[in-house]
Amino acid sequence: MVFRTALYHIMGYATSSARPTHPNGEKIVAMKYEVEQKFPVARLDTLEGKLSDWGVEVSDPQVELDRYFAHPARDFMQTDEALRIRHKGGSNFITYKGPKIDPTTKTRHEIELPLEGGETSNADWTRLLESLGFVPVGEVRKTRRKALIPWQGRTVEGSLDEVDRLGTFAELELVVEPEGIEAAKACIASLAEELGLAGSERRGYLQLLLDAD
Repeated sequence: MVFRTALYHIMGYATSSARPTHPNGEKIVAMKYEVEQKFPVARLDTLEGKLSDWGVEVSDPQVELDRYFAHPARDFMQTDEALRIRHKGGSNFITYKGPKIDPTTKTRHEIELPLEGGETSNADWTRLLESLGFVPVGEVRKTRRKALIPWQGRTVEGSLDEVDRLGTFAELELVVEPEGIEAAKACIASLAEELGLAGSERRGYLQLLLDAD
């Protein structure tokens, strides 16, 4: 079911405003939303120090390579969608991101599925998408460290990122059901203020790179 849902989004059968429907009339299970804010950070070590003072452990760094694809039948730049294959630590994932749904955060519908690991699998999936008409449009390479931050009775996932050609950023994220979006946004905004994070950036790393070029 989840894999079929992802394929409907990838191939253009689903929209951001309505729950997708299988051609036989079957309703597809609604997915959760990623509520996220990203901030440019001058010094990640300062932020890490604040988290350490709270007793929050930051993970070891891991390199992530994201390859993004253009859709063969619609313009993802216009629809504010994204499709990527991520390679990290020998693992691979395919991810669909729907349009952002508010003007202040990066809240959006997301489907992420694990793929077989290894570089061969990564190349095979790239060839599969290209055979379906998808075109690689860019790559984002970053070194990421993760932190699980307790805040207001929730656990916010934090990411400390060093992005090639862009600089350093911090991301705060919660994954929630649609009815929990507003509460999640308030939680993340409160945490960001407490951590001294400001200047939220709604553009994704790929868009930032394209704009810089």
